[in-house]
Amino acid sequence: MSFDTVRLEIDEQIATITLNRPHRLNAFTYEMGDELIGIFDQLDADDDVRAIIITGDGKAFCAGADLSTGAETFDMVAQTQHDGTFDATDEKWRDRGGVLNLRIWNSKKPIIAAVNGASVGIGATMILPMDIRLAGMSAKFAFPFAKRGIVWDGCASWFLPRVVGISTAMDWGLTGRTFSAAEAFENGLVSRVVPDEDLMAEARERARMLADNCAPVSLALMRQMAWRMQGADHPMIAHRIETRGILKAGMGKDAEEGVMSFLEKRQPNFPLKVSQDLPDWYPWWAEADDAYSAD
Repeated sequence: MSFDTVRLEIDEQIATITLNRPHRLNAFTYEMGDELIGIFDQLDADDDVRAIIITGDGKAFCAGADLSTGAETFDMVAQTQHDGTFDATDEKWRDRGGVLNLRIWNSKKPIIAAVNGASVGIGATMILPMDIRLAGMSAKFAFPFAKRGIVWDGCASWFLPRVVGISTAMDWGLTGRTFSAAEAFENGLVSRVVPDEDLMAEARERARMLADNCAPVSLALMRQMAWRMQGADHPMIAHRIETRGILKAGMGKDAEEGVMSFLEKRQPNFPLKVSQDLPDWYPWWAEADDAYSAD
């Protein structure tokens, strides 16, 4: 399958998605969002893929929304030549960054962000639902929504305070200022900063750890368990889900392989597949109680 705004390469069970509009600093378009969603659908269905890396081609990760359409860049109504009367809860008006980030959040595969250069606006919110975020030393971040006369996109008002805390989220969000990879690391937005030339090797090493050593079904369940517990109001909720999970997993072939490969000092070969072996209690969460589905 070919794409116009991104590249997809799969090698040794690791998928690498590269945002591919370097002439525009990989600025986000609706087409890019649609292509990324299609890729995540494809990768979820491919049991040979164990981990995903996402990065940008050239000097930037993603410089935010493509502003080349001028004053109407963020005016979805004008872009569709609508008459101006509309129901804001209609699915077609959903924030496209939010649609993408919800799809990333629902991924069954672990995702590593390798942030090179500018990560701005949707380019910064896009990395929030990813699992491991790495940055090159030259990376720069900004959430400039208020400076553009709009508001958060990509569900960032939910994700960012959970990733870095409310005080830091307010500082970065309300000022819209640009900050360095070092500040991003100090506040937990990224887990490691490396020389630019080592970024992809570092991301590949992390992906290799996941692909070689971890059960795909375990990874799919654990990333959702951790994210979903961010809204839980008591640790007992986590205890109930973990009890159900470890009880069922402990009876399965992956747990048997995990123990025996350790005892026999060899690489594991986990037999269960994400496409067909997720437990019957997955997904355990209810749909969001609002105008849109939680999918």
